Amino acid sequence: MMKGIEYNGKHSYRDFGLTIAERHIGNPSKIKRKQRVPFSNVEYDFSTIYGDQEYENRELMYKFNVINPRNQTKEYFTSLKIAVLNWLLETHKQSKLYDDSIPGYYFMAEVDNGPDLEENTADGTITAIFNAYPFKISELREGNDIWDTFNFLLDYAQITEFTISGTDEVVLYNPGTPNVTPTIISSSTFTIKQDNITYSIPQGQTKSDDFVLRKGENKLTITGNGTIEFLFYKELI
Repeated sequence: MMKGIEYNGKHSYRDFGLTIAERHIGNPSKIKRKQRVPFSNVEYDFSTIYGDQEYENRELMYKFNVINPRNQTKEYFTSLKIAVLNWLLETHKQSKLYDDSIPGYYFMAEVDNGPDLEENTADGTITAIFNAYPFKISELREGNDIWDTFNFLLDYAQITEFTISGTDEVVLYNPGTPNVTPTIISSSTFTIKQDNITYSIPQGQTKSDDFVLRKGENKLTITGNGTIEFLFYKELI
């Protein structure tokens, strides 16, 4: 099967017959917040003062061949060109973009500016530049037990659902680059203590930006009775 991208509900090759002439997956740059001390060689970096490094959005570039070998007419090319441009531009926000060459992950991306078009009589190319969220996001949530897809370089085997009776110490591992905010599903009310801060967790499903899992190991003290589950997905550069 010819590789391509899936975006806005359609696949570049399966739905339009587009092949990729060129692709470039850009990498995000760090946002650095530095301050130099006057009249000295000392410089302080305040980029992680709130606990996490910020990143600029990343750029994804795809140059598509627009051609149908079985119907090389000017009329067909014009119709195909219109269909492709509408497919790329009709979204109103960043949407999921799956690249067949990067299985298991997706980008959140949007084409902000009109794609570049180079056309001949009955074929041509369309170059689309996507403005994307800095990180690619795993399709599988942490704690899944799908062994066939386990990647020993990038994945981490762990339990994310716990049965608590009283107070227990648990560890959650965030294998991604940025802090992540988990969705918490609890059968009753709980408290979670993390880094000397205590969070109250109501029964049901909740998500709050106040409670995040930092990169690496997160030690939590959970108090309550019942089950509590943490749903989150790793995000990688």
